[in-house]
Amino acid sequence: MTEPNAAAAGTIDVGGDLTVNRLGFGAMRITGDGIWGDPPDREVAKSVLRRAVELGVNFIDTADSYGPHVSEELIAEALYPYADDLVIATKGGLERTGPGQWPVNGSPEHLVKALDGSLKRLKLEQIPLYQFHRPDPKVPIEESLGVLIEAKNAGKIRHLGVSNFDETQIAIAQGLTPIVSVQNRYNADDRSSETVVDLCEQESLVFLPWAPISADNPAVKQAAVDHGVSPRQVVLAWLLARSPKILPIPGTGSIEHLEENLAAASLQLTPAEVAAITG
Repeated sequence: MTEPNAAAAGTIDVGGDLTVNRLGFGAMRITGDGIWGDPPDREVAKSVLRRAVELGVNFIDTADSYGPHVSEELIAEALYPYADDLVIATKGGLERTGPGQWPVNGSPEHLVKALDGSLKRLKLEQIPLYQFHRPDPKVPIEESLGVLIEAKNAGKIRHLGVSNFDETQIAIAQGLTPIVSVQNRYNADDRSSETVVDLCEQESLVFLPWAPISADNPAVKQAAVDHGVSPRQVVLAWLLARSPKILPIPGTGSIEHLEENLAAASLQLTPAEVAAITG
């Protein structure tokens, strides 16, 4: 049996100068329960990362808040020195006070500390894609992004992205600096960012759907039966078909699930199946 490979999904350009395979890896779930602390076995987590790269993944998404810090540390332990084509994206703007707790902090002081910490943990001189994790209602977007723009100008960041932004907030961000990506919750059952996906396609921004695996849609289940695959493979194939600007980043702490996810890169849904899932 042929091994799955992320390259089967084709490629996408991030920021116009970073070309990656269009099925990435989200490194949130290589941490402990509640995305808190170490995973049950750090060596297993590192083996998942190495296997992802072996199978063509060259875009990994993480954040300083995953663990906190654990995900970034594991990425460096498993993969440094990095392959020339590996793009690591990370995020800052959330704090962690306990398992499942994610207080927002978009203050310039916090973002400077978060960015510098990520650079150190990932053993990078420059973050290829740094994303502002979530707007802070207590801090104007201009102040939060302003300090990241300064860091970009200083060479610490190559490209800037935003996460959990609506269309109005994206417009504010674009008025301040070039934005190359948006990372919002989006899947076959949660379509609240539908118009943001369309906006990204119109303006050539990469859309990174978080929580991409959701398979309660009846059309997903039917397509899975028809193709003899799992519903999770169908929803990933649907995301790839939904827009050429979508870069799915499914995450897992299991090699078995990783390989299952990556097999979706070569799954071709019919236009009718895509339409039925889209609704």
